Amino acid sequence: MNSTQTIAEQVVTFKEHLASQAPAEVLGRFAEEQAGLDRAGIPFGVAQPGAVMPDGDLLDAHGAPTSLAKARDGKPAVVVFYRGAWCPYCNIALRAYQEQVVPALDTRGVVLIAVSPQKPDGSLSVRETNELTFPVLSDPGNQLATQLGILTHPTDGARESQAALGLDVADGNGDGTPNLPMPTTVLVDAAGTIRWIDVHPNYTSRTEPQSILDAVASILA
Repeated sequence: MNSTQTIAEQVVTFKEHLASQAPAEVLGRFAEEQAGLDRAGIPFGVAQPGAVMPDGDLLDAHGAPTSLAKARDGKPAVVVFYRGAWCPYCNIALRAYQEQVVPALDTRGVVLIAVSPQKPDGSLSVRETNELTFPVLSDPGNQLATQLGILTHPTDGARESQAALGLDVADGNGDGTPNLPMPTTVLVDAAGTIRWIDVHPNYTSRTEPQSILDAVASILA
């Protein structure tokens, strides 16, 4: 990864490459979905700062039962919701967080935790492929995303394009559904209270590393 580039800049580069590789019809359906997400914006009822961070029965990357509270271990945390190992935008973001965010969080005693609805083998794949040092957890039924109000699902057109590319999101998810969290970053304090939340309805957009670091510095100072 080029650490001088923002996530947005890397996404532009990726999209240019994708445009030269994938059929226009496939890309057109994805573009239509993304435009719809932009129009809809952040859903009504998304959790706000001051609310208790939800928790549930999660699995670690090896399939062992865990929870967000156990992963935090009494520490403040930056919790990142991503779609799955199959999502290139997720991998771009997670690599950026590993390189640009984790070292600064370590010095402050803040934990970074990534959560997706995929099965544990997908979590393990993400962790190994991107050489991540932070916990990558599986939320099989989107328990946390549902409680946070960030749950969504692909349009029929997007699912057609996914299938055309050999991708079956439902098969990779722990509950067998295509439901996904909107890419979201949540800053949780040591008491388990949400202090900051950044929701990105359009999955090609992500919270930039500097935004996370600025929130941590200003809120947990």
